[in-house]
Amino acid sequence: MANVAITFFSGRGHTRKLAVTLARALGTEGCSARLIDVMEMSETDWQAMEAADGILFGAPTYMGSVAAEYKGFMDATSDIWSGQKWADKLAGGFTVATFPGGDKIVALQQLSTFAMQHGMLWVGQDQIGAPVNRNQVGINESGTWLGLAATTVRDKELLVSDGDVETARRYGTRFARAVRRWSI
Repeated sequence: MANVAITFFSGRGHTRKLAVTLARALGTEGCSARLIDVMEMSETDWQAMEAADGILFGAPTYMGSVAAEYKGFMDATSDIWSGQKWADKLAGGFTVATFPGGDKIVALQQLSTFAMQHGMLWVGQDQIGAPVNRNQVGINESGTWLGLAATTVRDKELLVSDGDVETARRYGTRFARAVRRWSI
């Protein structure tokens, strides 16, 4: 069974909701998924990332980049980087911000560059939503292909729109297919 580590930082629960949705989608597709909150990491979490076939990186976009708390996690991987211990694993990323544009692409570029520095292979988004595909209203509304980009909603029970949750589910399904194919 392919396994995926989902690393994330969530300031107010939005990024966590996406991480949980991704984990469920991976599980539905026959992959083991481990949620790793970078603010509560243990040695077991670091070992899980080393053993994983793929790692998903997730952080909210704050002020045009990944949240500082997540950047701290990224910086803490320098020994892993120098040994290229994550080389040839699959990687992907997800972020959420207040505005539909919200400079989320910058955060995804940071995450993909980080993965590339580790020698990883990046899996982007493949969902074409409306207006191109009119029956896909709410799917990949931002038209972001580098990864999963969601927008917060004011309803604190909902956190992100149903369309963004469905886009996350589909991204998790795609990542699962790629990891299963790559880990054979």
